[in-house]
Amino acid sequence: MALTGSAFLAIFHDIDPPSWTEYMEWHTREHMPERLSIPGFTVGKRLINHTLPRYRYGTVYGGETPEVFRSPAYLERLNNPTDWSNKVQPTFRNFLRVACERVVSAGVGDGGAMATVRLDFRDGAGEDDLRAGAEALCAALLKVTGACCAHIGLARSEISGVRTRETELRPGMAEKEFDAIVLVEGSGLPELEASVGAIEAAIAESGCGLGNPATIVYTLAYQLTAADMAAGGAA
Repeated sequence: MALTGSAFLAIFHDIDPPSWTEYMEWHTREHMPERLSIPGFTVGKRLINHTLPRYRYGTVYGGETPEVFRSPAYLERLNNPTDWSNKVQPTFRNFLRVACERVVSAGVGDGGAMATVRLDFRDGAGEDDLRAGAEALCAALLKVTGACCAHIGLARSEISGVRTRETELRPGMAEKEFDAIVLVEGSGLPELEASVGAIEAAIAESGCGLGNPATIVYTLAYQLTAADMAAGGAA
């Protein structure tokens, strides 16, 4: 379960098709190593689903605390993008980035795929309902066929909503944010896709007050940890 720390940053977006290859090279060789060198970042997971017309790409960064995602060290990088970032960032489309408090996680190891379920609170429900039911929900998600880990996050948009130079580089976007998110890691993309109904049913029956699931299953394309960076394992 490499999603360590008490927070994570969930990112969804598309890239102009002519820039798909350059985005991948930039993200692997420069961008993710840069992010994982920032104090407080613990892990980065780049996700992809080649079949999607929207939100083809996802990234999840683990953080020691939610404040990591508006720390001076992080904002310094966001406000001083590299030359390569200046070239690639304008090719982003449909960009959604939300910092989350990790309410609870369960499971062991890392999955080769991840189901991401963006959720809203139902009328009258809120943070207390989510906290009360989160552990039971995680336990139920681990019983789903193909699942190995589950993580439940509470959106902290006030942290990730800070505008920076990188924000200005991306074309104007107004993606719908979410109140909470469930991440389920598992054996593979087809296995988790076959279990989407069971994942959404577990959420609906949990008593956490969550609805309107927007589910995408991704393959894990690349993972990098702060330990890798400290060991000099990433160029």
